[in-house]
Amino acid sequence: MRNYNDTVQYMFSLLPMYQRQGTSAFKKTLDNIYALLADLDDPHEKIRCIHVAGTNGKGSTSHYLASILQEQGYRVGLYTSPHYLDFRERIKINGKFIVKQEVVKFIQKIEKSIEIIRPSFFEITVALAFYYFAEQNPDIVIVETGLGGRLDSTNVVNPILSIITNIGWDHQNMLGDTLSLIAGEKAGIIKKGVPVIIGEYQEEVESVFISKSASENAELVYARDLIVTKDQEIELLNGSKIDISEHISYQKNNIKTAISASHLLVSRDILQINPESIKAGIKNVIHNTYFIGRWMSLSEDSMIFADSAHNQDGLRALFCHIDTLDFENLHIVCGFVNDKKIEDVIEFFPSSAKYYFAKANIPRGLDCDTLKDRFTAYGRLGKSYSSVRKAFAAAKTTTKSNDLILVCGSIFVVAEVL
Repeated sequence: MRNYNDTVQYMFSLLPMYQRQGTSAFKKTLDNIYALLADLDDPHEKIRCIHVAGTNGKGSTSHYLASILQEQGYRVGLYTSPHYLDFRERIKINGKFIVKQEVVKFIQKIEKSIEIIRPSFFEITVALAFYYFAEQNPDIVIVETGLGGRLDSTNVVNPILSIITNIGWDHQNMLGDTLSLIAGEKAGIIKKGVPVIIGEYQEEVESVFISKSASENAELVYARDLIVTKDQEIELLNGSKIDISEHISYQKNNIKTAISASHLLVSRDILQINPESIKAGIKNVIHNTYFIGRWMSLSEDSMIFADSAHNQDGLRALFCHIDTLDFENLHIVCGFVNDKKIEDVIEFFPSSAKYYFAKANIPRGLDCDTLKDRFTAYGRLGKSYSSVRKAFAAAKTTTKSNDLILVCGSIFVVAEVL
């Protein structure tokens, strides 16, 4: 019998994993996940869930909403991906990771199915999450999609609410090369008769959501229509207000989306959520849900932050926030995966920063010298390092007390400095 570490290594070594391997692990069918779940007596049909998709902010929105519901007293399951340090980050109930022995037992249980079906790492993980949640029976489960929506392995659920945070440029090689095509894939989570909230209004993809929701007879609501925002304050249903001015700028839309979801759940008599739970949920999200990797402080004494933004909209928002801060010099430790079209995002990186280029310690990691050459061609200058840790150490020894260090570019780069 394998122990936990051997079990996780078995999963990593035998099962395709998109985050490490790229498109070869992406399945354009739901056949595998349905086959796995059938072998487990269809646990996805036994959970009450909220399904969340979007190009950016879906993980943050999921955590904020989970925190709100926990403050209300609900027992909340949360499935997100990928993980930073511990595989079990993906599957939590009230912020507590799935027990290691449950992972071991699950893989033992379905090992014969794995040999027959040959599922991806993500498909196995989704099946594990649904099986665990069905056994543990939390009051509500929040499920974040992986890639897209229509063909995502999580898209077997029948939720009480669907949420699509926004549409942006990412994974075009799998989701399509226009925003409308990408929106069409995300809209695939819209289910018959289930209300859907769109976090951000974007005129260029509005027709996609209108058409899909109409075909499914699903109520379509934009977050902006469910909340009133004025001077960085959001008005709650009882007339009280929550101040979001202290939150990092790019999280404000995610907070608004989570609050709008709370309002819809209350107004449709789906769940009970009081305004104080909303306020406490937003305030205590890190403690309640183990929310890491987004504008995360790595030092109490210095300005050192890590952020896993990696696409155009995410990086644009990140550097817009950095522009509002007071510091002397900016030092950026960065790395990317090798299937990322770097030229699409370089423009968001400031030319005045000093760069420390590194390769993430995964097969998909982009070679540090290649990364340096591409950035240098656009006037972003720095040195290359054989590992993220060496690059991070070099940045820390170079900076002055009033400088800012940012680690970014990929979740795998961020994971190596946490």
